[in-house]
Amino acid sequence: MKILFLGDIVGVSGCSKIKKNLSSIIKNKDVDFVVANAENADVSGVGLTKNICEDLFLSGVNVITTGNHVWDQKELMSFIDKENRLLRPKNLFEPSPGKGFEIYKIKNNLKVGVLNLMGNVFMKKCDDVFEISKKFLKDYQLKKDFDFLIVDFHGEITSEKNAIGYFFDGKATLVVGTHTHVPTNDARVLNNGTAYQTDAGMCGDYDSVIGMNKDNSLNRFLKKDSVKHFPASGEASLSGVIVDCNLETGLANNIESYIFGGQLKNK
Repeated sequence: MKILFLGDIVGVSGCSKIKKNLSSIIKNKDVDFVVANAENADVSGVGLTKNICEDLFLSGVNVITTGNHVWDQKELMSFIDKENRLLRPKNLFEPSPGKGFEIYKIKNNLKVGVLNLMGNVFMKKCDDVFEISKKFLKDYQLKKDFDFLIVDFHGEITSEKNAIGYFFDGKATLVVGTHTHVPTNDARVLNNGTAYQTDAGMCGDYDSVIGMNKDNSLNRFLKKDSVKHFPASGEASLSGVIVDCNLETGLANNIESYIFGGQLKNK
């Protein structure tokens, strides 16, 4: 059983790369289940739309996770209640549209749980992520309620991501960070069997400032003439992780960083 998790999809560049390549990646890497964070997939680089979601599903993405930009395209607030393959952070203040956790049935009657969380430090205000996580683990258990559990932790700071990884160690198949758009070089299986990487990176043009046009971003830092951020439009790299899962324990046998195309090194 192999899981592919893809980091934040950014703009047209990221979406196009997935549409053109994901089906062949799934085949070549023998992937069984694909999760992608798509909160930056809109042409503007923030939020996503119904049409983008449907295109990603048709391309081979099984579940879409999000983060602090989930409501930037307002149409998603009505669509998310109709689409159980689209998640928002579970610890958003309630009541919020949609849900932050779902269990999905795949081949051989296996069940995959996907949990979407958002950090508290330097992020939009939301419920305490560790309190929500403690409650979640009281309500759900690996190999009892699902065969595998994927946790997307959308957060700004490394220490909070590290901590949530250890909190779920032995209780989830994969804990992977999103939001910062740069892949970290720390993919590993933690002591109790959970695959972990601090940030999956992004699916976007790396000749940029975290996916945004570099010249405009520089001008903003230099307080020169600039406009609102907009995505870079060059060839994207797809960045994420592939996890080989243990069918008996629901934990990870192995995790590897996966990067395809664009400026980052192909694997």
